[in-house]
Amino acid sequence: MKKTIALSHPTLKLERLVDSIKHDVKKYIKRERNKKLPTDVDYWDFDCKYGVNQAEAKIIHLSEINKYIDQAAQGGLETFYLEILVKPEKRQTPENPWSAEN
Repeated sequence: MKKTIALSHPTLKLERLVDSIKHDVKKYIKRERNKKLPTDVDYWDFDCKYGVNQAEAKIIHLSEINKYIDQAAQGGLETFYLEILVKPEKRQTPENPWSAEN
């Protein structure tokens, strides 16, 4: 999902529009997480970027998306750029210092 999102609508109030944007993002993430995983992968991870435009977008964490959408609305921005890309990941297992191999 690479999208420049407008924070103005002819009939919706800003609060409802922000709720709608958050809902669309949540729906996209859920849809991507429900896709079948490849055999050697444990979970789907997401690379996220947010900015006033695509050139100024900075990397953010998935859990911070709603906070940045709220900041855009409160800051009076007309549009903002949001990028969410899915990637397969494998869990890292921590080394056990008490294992028999040491």
